[in-house]
Amino acid sequence: MTKKIVITGIGATSPLGGTARDSWNALLAGESGARALEHDWVADLALPVTFAATAKVPTAEVLERHETKRLDPSSQFALIAGREAWADAGAPEIAPERLAVDWSTGIGGVWTLLDAWDTLRERGPRRVLPMTVPMLMPNGPGAAIGMDLHARAGITTVVSACASSTEALVNAYDHLQRGLADVVIAGGSEAAIHPLPIASFAAMQALSRRNDDPSIASRPYDIGRDGFVLGEGAAALVVETEEHAKARGARIYAELLGGSVTSDAYHITAPDPEGSAAARAMIAAIEGAGARLSDVRHVNAHATSTPVGDIAEYNALKRVFGDLLDGIAVTATKASTGHLLGGAGAIEAMFTVLALHERVIPPTINLTEQDPEIPLDVVTSPRALAGDDVVAISNSFGFGGHNAVAAFRSA
Repeated sequence: MTKKIVITGIGATSPLGGTARDSWNALLAGESGARALEHDWVADLALPVTFAATAKVPTAEVLERHETKRLDPSSQFALIAGREAWADAGAPEIAPERLAVDWSTGIGGVWTLLDAWDTLRERGPRRVLPMTVPMLMPNGPGAAIGMDLHARAGITTVVSACASSTEALVNAYDHLQRGLADVVIAGGSEAAIHPLPIASFAAMQALSRRNDDPSIASRPYDIGRDGFVLGEGAAALVVETEEHAKARGARIYAELLGGSVTSDAYHITAPDPEGSAAARAMIAAIEGAGARLSDVRHVNAHATSTPVGDIAEYNALKRVFGDLLDGIAVTATKASTGHLLGGAGAIEAMFTVLALHERVIPPTINLTEQDPEIPLDVVTSPRALAGDDVVAISNSFGFGGHNAVAAFRSA
């Protein structure tokens, strides 16, 4: 028997705000989280890209000093988002053996790894911190949440590039359906605003180079888009069976209908321009949940603001919805947050859930001239989302050809 799965808690720390609510309000206000980097290494290394979407609230303002010392920034972000989501869900009283964590990251503890390498080369092996390996592990963020909340039903970590945290949410749904837990904390985090990833992404022509005005650099669907803006942060969702949520009197934001994961097997960085595998993921997520294509009224698109990526996703959407696509409101929230890589799917899922809960679709900023090859109904100012039993999907696609789609229904 299929169980109904619901979202009862949300948390985030992002380029737009230090909490889920602050991030959402800034998104609705049309703010941008992209800003100039003020680190000395930007000029010292002559980086070609001098801005990013950094977290708006430093972790040191939220966490205890011993937590910032013993956790990589990716784990610090995760802990902040996880704690907020847990509190927002009412801190459920649950046996540890029935609580699980499904987390994700695209890169993991890159700051810890590269700082330790510098220490080793410059100061020798005796100065390398003994906690280096636990701090750099990709499963570190999920483990930090799990230990903090005593989750003993399982802590799993997905690493599938920019599709990671949507895939983690799909896993959470599956784990609840299989009865492996009653409550799951799902999400993703990333802290890769470091000179090496910036240099690498810039070398592959993936990043926008609008150094003169970072706030307008991320511009999905715009004819002048020239790459994505690197972002950082985390988002978490508390997911549980409806039976468990109702038994404890929890507030329900939305229903998680399920999701799907496919792969392009096409290219390590470029998406399949035809979008066939991405289309299969969308269809499986919608129809696998018992919904109809015509039920979908809103899409939070992956839309990174790259010239080829945005068109490939449009082609996938057209494959799926055909003429129905004209009646679907699309938003690309990376225009405001930048691209959180492994954390992107989680924060976009959170925004999708809030759009359904508050019946308002957030805007896509910086769209001044829409690419005629992408004739979508793109929401550019907050728009009311009307109707009963509205279905929305959130898309995430990653290097390696990973595709993950999550489907939601209004509560």
